[in-house]
Amino acid sequence: MPQITESVDVDVPVRAAYDQWTRFEEFPTFLDEVVTITQVDDTTTDWTVNVGGQERSFRAVITEQHPDERVAWTVVDGETEHGGVVTFHKLAEDKTRVTAQIDWEPSGFLEHLGSAVGAGSHAVKKDLENYKKRVESAPTDPGWRGDVNA
Repeated sequence: MPQITESVDVDVPVRAAYDQWTRFEEFPTFLDEVVTITQVDDTTTDWTVNVGGQERSFRAVITEQHPDERVAWTVVDGETEHGGVVTFHKLAEDKTRVTAQIDWEPSGFLEHLGSAVGAGSHAVKKDLENYKKRVESAPTDPGWRGDVNA
């Protein structure tokens, strides 16, 4: 299973970086391939994405969540197989490193080809840059700050 690991440094405190990341229904504003996300409950989200012109849906479940530290998830149902974790590291009072590690299983010729040439890594890097722009200009109302240990 291919793994993608990318990081971005954002000029906001850890709490603001984490709070923006937990506003899942806002992901379409900075994740290019995400069409919609519906928060079903505290740990479950339904996603619709468009990858290579193909629309896919899946359900993801948060398997671990600790405020200002990490959010981990896995797909439990749908047309894609992946899981991952996003971690938040305080670099200074107003600077945070956000690291995304994603394990995914490509399906079909185009995804296997894209995986072979590193397209997934480029997409995640671009999405993190979009997140940086969003979090540095977005309001910092807190998202859900509960703990999850599945």
